[in-house]
Amino acid sequence: MADQDAQPPVGIAPSALPVLRWDEPPEGPVLVLLDQTRLPAEEAELVCADVPALVEAIRTLAVRGAPLLGIAGAYGVALAAVRGQDVEVAAGLLERARPTAVNLGYGVRRAAGVYRAAVDKGEGPERAAAEALAEARALHREDAVASGRMARFGLALLDELLPDGGHQLLTHCNTGALVSGGEGTAFAVALGAHRAGRLRRLWVDETRPLLQGARLTAYEAARSGMTYSLLTDNAAGSLFAAGEVDAVLIGADRIAADGSVANKVGSYPLAVLAKYHHVPFIVVAPTTTVDLDTADGAAITVEQRPAREVTEVTFPQVGAVGRETGGVIVAPLGSQAYNPAFDITPPELVTAIVTEEGVISPVTGVGLAELCARSSQITIS
Repeated sequence: MADQDAQPPVGIAPSALPVLRWDEPPEGPVLVLLDQTRLPAEEAELVCADVPALVEAIRTLAVRGAPLLGIAGAYGVALAAVRGQDVEVAAGLLERARPTAVNLGYGVRRAAGVYRAAVDKGEGPERAAAEALAEARALHREDAVASGRMARFGLALLDELLPDGGHQLLTHCNTGALVSGGEGTAFAVALGAHRAGRLRRLWVDETRPLLQGARLTAYEAARSGMTYSLLTDNAAGSLFAAGEVDAVLIGADRIAADGSVANKVGSYPLAVLAKYHHVPFIVVAPTTTVDLDTADGAAITVEQRPAREVTEVTFPQVGAVGRETGGVIVAPLGSQAYNPAFDITPPELVTAIVTEEGVISPVTGVGLAELCARSSQITIS
């Protein structure tokens, strides 16, 4: 029989979109993920019985999004501990799986730290593993609460910047329930505007080359009954020129100490467009995404993804044993490709950063450090 904690941890409302859950079938504990590589064609779960399987899921983007990666990392440490595997080795594998996403390392270190502290106190492996699992569940709960707070702060900011209502919001990549313990980051703000009757339209960037906007954000918008339109990334400029964008909302995978923002590649061009057209450019992210040990944008390691993601197009195949069909080649054989997963937006192009602790505007290193100092979720070293 599955453990009762296969359900969302206490404090997290059961979601119609369960993206990550801990389960305990007879053969042993597992981490169950909604396989995001199969969406929107199929809502299929991926079962990770060990850390290498989870690392593969992270690298292939079956599980993705900064906050959710932190949660997955914490549960990964707990999975190794509960199954009697080497926690230090597991933590190292998990931290290296996606180098730009700071939340992943945060979640891993948090659960591993609790495990080490329990061992140092002389507690047995079983008790230490239980404490690591409890810490992962605590992080899961905290992220759900943070999501709700960001949505409220973000909607209040939109109402202040755009008092006439009828918001036309542009978003990039995917920042909803698929990346969070709650309803997301930037998408949660747009969802709040929709529920308040103040969203006129959500513009959804396709987000090439892996189409997280087309496959995932449009999927979430449709499920939520939002009015939305999908556009290719290179069509955004024409929307700004036509006056059809009131604000840009994006998430973040890492925010440096000076306020530089690493997010899905394509975010920086939107910031430049927004600046030129005098449109607010708003970043929504929890304080766990802030990395005060990274001085500025130049110090952020940007993950480079395989060239085939650009030179080929792959499609989910419902019912297939694997997660995708073979790629359809769209470039000449042997073509080289430039495929950074993220780009960096400097703080002077960011109108505001919305966190669960409040809003920073203008974006400065001093303001960011002060806000993080108030947060119980981040330690300033």
